Amino acid sequence: MGEIRRDVRATDLKRYSFAANNVVTAHGQNPSTNLMNPKIFTVAAVLSIAQFASAQTAAPAFAGAEGFGQFASGGNGAKTVHVTTLADDGDGSFREAVSQPDRTVVFDVSGVIRLKSNVAVSSDLTLNGQTAPADGVTFYGRSVSFSGQKNIIVRYLRFREGIAGDKGKCSVNLSEGSHMIFDHCSIEWGRWDCLGLTRGSHNITFQNCIIGESVDPQRFGSLTDDVTNITYSHNLWINNQSRNPKAKGRIQYVNNVVYNWGVCGLVGGHSGADHFQDVVGNYFIAGPDSGSHFVGEFKPTDHVYQTGNFADADKDGQLNGREVVTADFGKGDDAPTFVNQPSVGPLTNVTIESASAALNNVLANAGCSLHRDAVDTRLIDAVKSFGARGKIIHSEAEVGGQ
Repeated sequence: MGEIRRDVRATDLKRYSFAANNVVTAHGQNPSTNLMNPKIFTVAAVLSIAQFASAQTAAPAFAGAEGFGQFASGGNGAKTVHVTTLADDGDGSFREAVSQPDRTVVFDVSGVIRLKSNVAVSSDLTLNGQTAPADGVTFYGRSVSFSGQKNIIVRYLRFREGIAGDKGKCSVNLSEGSHMIFDHCSIEWGRWDCLGLTRGSHNITFQNCIIGESVDPQRFGSLTDDVTNITYSHNLWINNQSRNPKAKGRIQYVNNVVYNWGVCGLVGGHSGADHFQDVVGNYFIAGPDSGSHFVGEFKPTDHVYQTGNFADADKDGQLNGREVVTADFGKGDDAPTFVNQPSVGPLTNVTIESASAALNNVLANAGCSLHRDAVDTRLIDAVKSFGARGKIIHSEAEVGGQ
């Protein structure tokens, strides 16, 4: 299916103004006893749409930018700064380039930048990893933080914290951030999670990324918590014990591939607060370490719109998945509240494909894919085995390291 676009008008606001009869539980009943006030549900959905509609007067960050972060302004034609060395700091280093706002960062070098300490990125930046020669740039050994910042565009870069990083950090840390888009990035070997997206962050897209192969102590994909207007689209989540992601907030989850989860694949919010997840056209494929729960840990406070999702759980080396049904998400008090229409916002802000088409797209394009390195090539090849290969690791040393 091609790219879908249309303006958000009053008809859209009407479409997404939900009444109680638009909502069903896992048992197909009106959940008036366990659903939040429908008026609150309506206001939240309308506010989400209104924010997206107001942003549509801006130009997308780049051709192909989608989701709630697509209008990030980045460096916006500001000063261009060149990364000319693989050194951790000093003139021409990545650390120096991102220390000030209002910059477009380009890369004149390729290879591994071995970080000696965590890096904090400023606001109003564009990081154009696709400008690097040869196999591109990898940040290894510590975390890169985008916390507290806004208007950032990140493309074609690899973020790998590794087992020597701080125990409580992620490869990419993002709390209290807004208006960002991460495109074709490889976010791997995180210690707490590969990606931490938390604490009021909003209007952010992760698209065409690889998020996975997390390491000790948690080996999780992403805690996505207390967030609004987050888009995950066409990403590969791989070799994570759980949290692919843990979805707490208002989250679009469209055309992702989840491979070789451990305990659980996509995890619900399962808390007293209300959470909203639009889960559309994703493919869940079991690997050698996978248990039976490709989705799970939901509660009635999770408001789920699900359609077009597929799961292949037999690990037989062939792609022969079945369509996901509501019962897969849980039963009784461990089931979400299902809604009949998207609740996070209009799905016109993303390209939507069938789950099988999305799988092919992800295999061809996810991650820092202009020139895939050995790590990403190995991960993609594991998915292509459809259950035969893949491993949840404790340390990157188990798979050759960096």
